[in-house]
Amino acid sequence: MSERVVPWYMDNIQPPIERVQTGVRIEKRLLKVLKALADLHDISLGDLIEGIVLHAFEGTSPFDEQSLSKIAELRSVFGLELTAEDSHRLVEEDPS
Repeated sequence: MSERVVPWYMDNIQPPIERVQTGVRIEKRLLKVLKALADLHDISLGDLIEGIVLHAFEGTSPFDEQSLSKIAELRSVFGLELTAEDSHRLVEEDPS
């Protein structure tokens, strides 16, 4: 059986995707950190979230040490003290 040869430029072609607009609710300080991080990497918030989720689905971290250090700074700046342990215990304040 002959081996299929793929031209070098085909390795760089990404599969087509379809993005949809969503109205996700997210904790205010967490959103501020995510927006600032996306801005630092010069990518959209959506691209950042997609990258984080895809890495999480594969059980890997999307962040290197430099990014984690910057995240720690941003968490401090925006007063984000929530941790992964808090993720299933978050309760919104009653707006009234």
